[in-house]
Amino acid sequence: QLQVVESGGGLVQPGGSLRLSCAASGFALNYYAIGWFRQAPGKEREGVSCIGRGADYINYVDSVKGRFTISRDNAKNTVYLQMNSLKPEDTAVYYCAARPTWGCGYDQAQYDYWGQGTQVTVSS
Repeated sequence: QLQVVESGGGLVQPGGSLRLSCAASGFALNYYAIGWFRQAPGKEREGVSCIGRGADYINYVDSVKGRFTISRDNAKNTVYLQMNSLKPEDTAVYYCAARPTWGCGYDQAQYDYWGQGTQVTVSS
């Protein structure tokens, strides 16, 4: 079965850090661009960051620039999202998704595989 699985979410205080992982099974992640998305309660799912196949293309939305870092380890078939200086407004379910393109973006319809999501809660 082809799928991606997120992990690493949890409860953290404001200013804290978490590292999310997106692991692929059933296919080689190095042939896919990966996007991280999030959905806060009562809001639509939105793009957060994405990384192209070759990792030479990386993008962040303005709200996370300078705080989040996306990276990929093709040997481990995993993409990471390092989240630092977390804020309460980062609270959401975080999803990763894969699409078989060189570049990446936030058009959710272009992503073939989606994970079930991992909850990130930033609260004191």
